[in-house]
Amino acid sequence: MSELDCGLFDTTAIPDTSPAETAAAFEQHLGDAQLAERSGYHSFFFIEHQNPGFACITAPAPYLAALALATNTIRIGTMIFQVPLHHPIRLAQDTATVDHLSHGRLDVGLGFGTRTREFEPWHIDFKDRRAQGCEAIEVLLKAWTERVVDHAGEHFTFTGATPQPHPYQQPHPPVWMGAHSISSYEYAAKMNFNVGQIFESETVAAEKFAHWRKELDGYAHPGPRRRAALVRHVHVAETDELAREQAEQYMLRGIQGPEAVHRAKHLLGDVTPDTRELARIYYETAQSVDFWLDEGLAFLGSPATVAAAIRAQHQRVGYDLLLVNHQFDAMPRELYISSVQLFGERVIPALKAGEVLI
Repeated sequence: MSELDCGLFDTTAIPDTSPAETAAAFEQHLGDAQLAERSGYHSFFFIEHQNPGFACITAPAPYLAALALATNTIRIGTMIFQVPLHHPIRLAQDTATVDHLSHGRLDVGLGFGTRTREFEPWHIDFKDRRAQGCEAIEVLLKAWTERVVDHAGEHFTFTGATPQPHPYQQPHPPVWMGAHSISSYEYAAKMNFNVGQIFESETVAAEKFAHWRKELDGYAHPGPRRRAALVRHVHVAETDELAREQAEQYMLRGIQGPEAVHRAKHLLGDVTPDTRELARIYYETAQSVDFWLDEGLAFLGSPATVAAAIRAQHQRVGYDLLLVNHQFDAMPRELYISSVQLFGERVIPALKAGEVLI
């Protein structure tokens, strides 16, 4: 089994309220990245959303640039950029610029998007997002690695385009594919991309990672073996009892909050297995803390309990990067900070050393 790295997955709840509140929220999240760096986390990832109706990051490139300048050693990245919503050469130039500002600490997570309401206001065809996204990624890779880009496709045409700068990391930053569907895992294997997974249960994630690795082996790509990342909620306190007492009421608002629970009731009968699985997760996490734990969606307890549970899941599922989300819905800031620090100071070293904590 590969060595496990642990990164911080930030919910990046940036409100669009008053100028002072919005600016303060950005500063707070930059501070969270600095805290993660001081606490020994490997990386700091966040997700892009558009037309969301909730607090989030809608402009990932400038936020990444700010993260690059606010930190020194931690890797930074998206999980994910929604590729069909971006101009591919602009995306290549923006990410290459951040790669230089960070001196090669950028990881680029890419995905096609899962919410129709993020596409509809821009009149972008949601059903066509995969074809458009794949073509955009083709252009992105050209723009990162070629001095002159010519491309004639269904969605993009470029003649004699000269993107610059090219990335600090050669030939380009590590690419992660945010994947839920089997077709996305197969596409990632074909392209020799790392993969990232957020919400699905431990069993489903393990099956999909195994399928991706089998496909990857079939291509026999040169170079190092690609990596898998899994996002999981975590709350750490000094004792198991205290951790549950602190987190339970926030866990019972569901993995994506009450609005997602309401949507899930209408999605449980959807025709696609991936949609049904996500709906099941949205709904059941608002019914029972034990569901979170039994499905391997969260780790809850003392540093010893959390380290042991992560070590066991790492063996069962086979991921290389655990992206830890310490924010359960509206959990108070002080509990979030305490969990980040305890995880970094006591859980990460134990995982690295292979220790059994007492």
